[in-house]
Amino acid sequence: MYMIKEMPSQERPREKMLQFGKQALSNVELIAIILRTGYQQKNVLELSKTIAYQKETLKDVALMSIEELCDIKGVGPSKAIQLLAAFELGKRTAQEVSKEQLVLSSPESIYSYIKHDIANQNQEHFIALFFTTKGALIKHETLFIGTLNSAVVHPRVLFKKAVLHSAASFVVCHNHPSGDPTPSQNDLKITKTIKENATMMAIVFMDHVIIGKDKYFSFKEKGLL
Repeated sequence: MYMIKEMPSQERPREKMLQFGKQALSNVELIAIILRTGYQQKNVLELSKTIAYQKETLKDVALMSIEELCDIKGVGPSKAIQLLAAFELGKRTAQEVSKEQLVLSSPESIYSYIKHDIANQNQEHFIALFFTTKGALIKHETLFIGTLNSAVVHPRVLFKKAVLHSAASFVVCHNHPSGDPTPSQNDLKITKTIKENATMMAIVFMDHVIIGKDKYFSFKEKGLL
C-alpha cells in the first residue's frame, strides 16, 4: 500500500482541488477529502473507493445508515457521521436551489422537487408543502413517518402548520416504498378528509401526490380533487 504523501502533489485530492478546483475531483477524491485518513491496510483513497462502490450510485450511498457504513472495514462512527453530514448538506443545498428555480405549479414539478427526499425511503413519509397567495413555496415539512392511515394522519396537525405559516394553499405528498404509486383505500380516505377540512378552513388543497419509483400519482391530474 502506498501513502498519499508518496503520490505526485498534483494527484493528491487536496492539492488537486487547490490547483484545479473542486470540479476536477472524482467522487472518490471528494470522499477522501471528507474522510481525511484511511487505515493500516488501505489509504484514504482506497477506502473511499470501497465506500463509493458499495452501491450502484452515489445517491444510494447517501441513503446508507451509520450502522451500514460502520460495517465497512476502516469506517467507524466518526467517519460515517462526517460522510452523511456532507451528503445532507449537499441535499439541502440542492433543495434551496430548487426553491429558487422551480415553479411548483404542476404535479410533475412537485414530484421533481420532493422525490429526492422520499422516493427511496423504506417507510412512508407524509409531507406538506405550504404556499403563499402568489404560489411561492413557504416551506415543506415532514408531518408523519410510518404506515399511513386515517387514524394517524390527522388533519389537525396539517392545518395547524398551515395556519402557522400563513399558507393560502398546500399540497400533500407521500411515498409508497413498494415503488407503485397507485393510491390505496387509506390514501383515498385521507385525501377526502383533508379536502373536507380544507374547505371549512378556506385554505386551498391543491393536490395529493404519491411518490413511487420513477413515477407518481396525482389526485388532481386524475380528477379526484
